Amino acid sequence: MHLLDVEPLDLGPDVRAVGLELTEADENREPVRGIDAARVWSRVLRATAANELWTLDFFSHLDRVREYCDQHQVKYREAGKRSIVIPAPELPVLESLIDRFQSETFGARAGALVAEADQVLEGDLARRGADAYHTAFHNYFFCAICGFEDGSLVFLSDKLWASEVIRRVRPALEGQDVEIRLPS
Repeated sequence: MHLLDVEPLDLGPDVRAVGLELTEADENREPVRGIDAARVWSRVLRATAANELWTLDFFSHLDRVREYCDQHQVKYREAGKRSIVIPAPELPVLESLIDRFQSETFGARAGALVAEADQVLEGDLARRGADAYHTAFHNYFFCAICGFEDGSLVFLSDKLWASEVIRRVRPALEGQDVEIRLPS
């Protein structure tokens, strides 16, 4: 059994954020890793994006990402010299990507702007990493920081709140042996 805590985060007056933490359901509460975590996180990302266009954003270790995508025939786009965008991978592909790269921090974003290259944000991701989302998330349905090695996913969004994330992910996690909670 795993626990998925979903709660609002206070990241300052100009940021609305929802934090998710996936841990073992024991007294140690260690982050869940490996393929079990990849199954949960892939479903969480897809369910939260729902009908929005969405992508994964990689801004470090790009040679490994590029090599993996080429070997596994995963479609991607080079976004400048230091960023790779992977548009809405199907669930099995997403699970494999997350399993392979869960030790890296990468991002995701959803919204109509994903349809076209966002050169400003993608360039900023290359320079500042996930910090680039701070100034851009208002333009998207969400921007997310994926820190899966630590069992963490943070959504920056003006349109999502903790209860809405729970409503979206609960059906997607049925049968995954995960208890979803809103800590008090």
